[in-house]
Parts: sequence; structure tokens; C-alpha cells
Amino acid sequence: MAAETLSSSDYIKHHLQNLTYGQKPDGTWGLAQTPAEAKEMGFWAINVDTMGFSIVLGLLFLFVFSRAAKRATAGEPGGLQNFVEWIVEFIDSSVRGSFSGRNALVAPLALTIFLWIFLMNLMDLVPVDWLPQLAMMIGAGVFGLDPHHVYFKVVPTTDPNATFGMSIAVFLLVLYYSFKMKGVGGFLGELTLQPFGKWGMPANLLLEGVNLIAKPVSLALRLFGNMYAGEMIFILIAIMFSGGAVLAVTGGVLQWAWAVFHILIITLQAFIFMTLTIVYLDMAHQEHH
Repeated sequence: MAAETLSSSDYIKHHLQNLTYGQKPDGTWGLAQTPAEAKEMGFWAINVDTMGFSIVLGLLFLFVFSRAAKRATAGEPGGLQNFVEWIVEFIDSSVRGSFSGRNALVAPLALTIFLWIFLMNLMDLVPVDWLPQLAMMIGAGVFGLDPHHVYFKVVPTTDPNATFGMSIAVFLLVLYYSFKMKGVGGFLGELTLQPFGKWGMPANLLLEGVNLIAKPVSLALRLFGNMYAGEMIFILIAIMFSGGAVLAVTGGVLQWAWAVFHILIITLQAFIFMTLTIVYLDMAHQEHH
């Protein structure tokens, strides 16, 4: 999708807008044709691209690992089994190093979080125009839509709805195990009696409350911010390809260099989200006296 038909500003805005489905101001349901219309759809609107890629990549993870489990052998393992065993051992060592309690849920949860987020982040390495261009062709050719009003955001983790959805799910697990392991009194005691004792309850509640709420917020914003910034850089580099031969060659070199470096960011962000989840669950299992 070249910048020959869109200004640089419009090009950036187009690539950062989700394909949104919801109720329009006139009461009908459909896809938003403009960012303003998507905003008017409100809380119950669905970002179709985020949901679609998240579900498909989650199913891909389940398919590959179930296939490896069914074909697992005690003899000489194949390439897929070697890869899966390596991933499982890596997750297992991470859980053992950060989680001191006993809970059969933590390791599978950590595995799911790491690989699901990694796969969603990995979509950032797909050239920024390929899938949006395909969506525009389908929207215009099949549905007769204005191609400039067909939005398609490829990386689910650049959507704060996705990152907050995952972080809130982790937060609910933290609350559940906090109440389960410590009881209502123990959990409320942590919020009101630490660190200044019973005479500092208001200050304790403020500090511990902020610390508690900061957990899901930091999880979501860290992942979203890093992936959003990475996608923005790819988009800015893509604009260079419409600026002549010299800028196009320069853009190609920069795109390659940033993609190589971004592999580290993609993996690191998945690892950080997983590790913090393990640590938060470990804290929820600890009883303070």
C-alpha cells in the first residue's frame, strides 16, 4: 500500500487503526468505516483483527504441541519433539526458579503465556503492507468497500484491549490464589497492616493498594508500549520506500536491521510477561506473618 495514494500521516493512521465491528450511531451493526465511527461504537465494539489473529495463533500453538505430544517417542526424537521438549524444559526451569509454592496450574499457564504472546509478537515481522493490502483487496473486490476505509491491524499485542485482557486474567488469578491461600483475613491484613503496622493502616492501604493495582497495569502497558513502538518504527521505515531509489535502499537496510534486533524484543517481552506472572502468583501463595 504505497504512500502514493495516502499521505504519510494518513498512511500511519491507517496502519494503526483496528478493523472494528460494532453498533453504529444509526442502530445498525457493521464494520466501522472511519476511526471516529469506531470510537463511537463504544465499549462493546470488537476489534475483529485482534480477536482473529489471537484465536488463530492460539489454535496454532495448541495444534503444534498436541501433534508433538501424540507423536512423542521414548526412542530417538524428531525435530518437532526436540523443539517442544526444549521449550518445556526452558519453561520448567523458569517456573522452578521463580515459584516456590506447589500449584500444577503455574507451569502450563507460563508455557501458554510465553508461546501465545511470542506468536502474537512475531506477527510484527510480517512486512507491514502485505496483510493490510490483502485485506484492502478483499474488501474492495468482494464487499465493494472503499479500500482506504478497510483497516487491518496485524499485531494483536499492539492493541491495548488484548494486553489488558491478558493482564486482567492474570490479576484475577492472583486475587483468587491470594484469597485461597491466605483467607480473606490474611489478604486484607496484607493490604492494611504492611509495612507500617496497625497504626499506619491508611498509609498501608494506599501503598499496598497502589502496588496491587499496578501489577495488571504494568503488565499490559509494558507489552503494549514496546510492541506499539516497534510496529511504528516498521511503518516509518516503510514510508521511505516511496521516497525514491536512495531512500528505498536505505529503508531496506534499516528494515532488515530493525527486524533482526526486533527478534530480541519480541522474545524478551513474552519472557517478561511470563516471568512477572509467575512472580505475582508466587507472591499470592506466600503467607506473611
